[in-house]
Amino acid sequence: MGEEKFMERAVEIAQKSARSNGGPFGAIVVKDGRVISAGRNEVTATNDPTAHAEIQAIRAACSSLNRFQLTDCDIYTSCEPCPMCIGAIYWARPRAVYYAATKTEAAQIGFDDQFIYEQIALPVEKRSITMVQMCPDNYDLPFQTWKNSNDKTSY
Repeated sequence: MGEEKFMERAVEIAQKSARSNGGPFGAIVVKDGRVISAGRNEVTATNDPTAHAEIQAIRAACSSLNRFQLTDCDIYTSCEPCPMCIGAIYWARPRAVYYAATKTEAAQIGFDDQFIYEQIALPVEKRSITMVQMCPDNYDLPFQTWKNSNDKTSY
């Protein structure tokens, strides 16, 4: 299966999702020229706001490969990833991401993430959702434990 076929597969998944009351998004993870996982938008089906196609595909790929990074994999997605998915993609560290529709095209049908980009750029105290730091005694103990541990897996 070539690169175009991989993108066609991601778009097919998105189309199937759109036809079955899901969001119009699909994604696959490819390793060594074969599809190892697929994901579709299941936000409303599962009542999970993080169940975007890319997240679903990343979770399935990591489970299949039994590891938390996808350094030798590529992601094909039917649409340019949103801010949340971009974060997950960077944590997963794939080799590349290929997308079909743009975030502008997604915004034109009601999936507009521009406000999230704008909120991230604001200082915490100016964001529309209240975010308050609270520091109980020993709040930093987990960080100190991690820092001093000889038995940790860095990521």
